[in-house]
This record gives sequence, C-alpha cells and structure tokens, in this order.
Amino acid sequence: MATDDKYSQKELEAMIRDVGLRCTSSRATVLAHLARASVPMSHADLAEALVPEGFDQATIYRNLSDLTDNGLLHRLDPGDHIWRFEFRGQDSHDEDHPHFMCDDCGEISCLAPVDITFGDDERTSPTVGEVNEIFLRGRCAHCA
Repeated sequence: MATDDKYSQKELEAMIRDVGLRCTSSRATVLAHLARASVPMSHADLAEALVPEGFDQATIYRNLSDLTDNGLLHRLDPGDHIWRFEFRGQDSHDEDHPHFMCDDCGEISCLAPVDITFGDDERTSPTVGEVNEIFLRGRCAHCA
C-alpha cells in the first residue's frame, strides 16, 4: 500500500533487476504506477491508465504476472473474479495490512495494519492454521 513517491524510478528499476527480471520500460511503468497507487488496482484499472500511453493490455497482464511471481507485487483475490494488485517491493512482509471491499460498489480500500495473535505465535493457530490475509466486506461510507 504505497501512497507517495517513496521510491525513485531508479530504485524501482533496480528492484526489477534484483529479482532477476529484465527491466523493460513497460515493466518499470507498471511497477511505478502501482508503487504510487493508494489502493490495489485491477488489470483493467492499469490498462485504462497505461494503454493511452502506448502500452498494450497483454503486455500489462504479463508484467503483472511476472512482477507478482517475483514478489514485487501482491495479488488480491477478493472473491469477485477480479484480481487486484498492489506494490510490495522487496520486503513483502513490511506492509502486511487488511483490506475492505464494499459489497455494493466493489471498491477495495487498504486498512491500517493490525496485529492478530493466536497465543504464542502471531500468525498461526492450531485450529485456524496460518493467516496470510485479512479481508473485510461490508458497505463503504459512500454506499451506506
């Protein structure tokens, strides 16, 4: 959940190379766009922003897959058959946080990080297993 210009373009390009990918202009643009986004974005959201700049939808999709497979992006699956992607950078556990999805408009919001503990271990429970993601659903303030 990045909301500012925390990373320079050179730093983002270095992240791409550091995970063993070739740093193409489309890959760097996709990563930069998500690094500066305040909410997770779908492929359609990115295509709407980047196709007018000359990038094609298939290339955007391949870059989302490559960047996710190499840990620079996190793919959210809220159960509505539309994947959303968010920037994770190289330290994928630094910004673990829950998300909220409005059942009416489908908007997804990032929520402040929370600590959940199951006794001695923060992420596991004998009855639940390991918690990887917290997703809340309801009606957003705009739709309520």
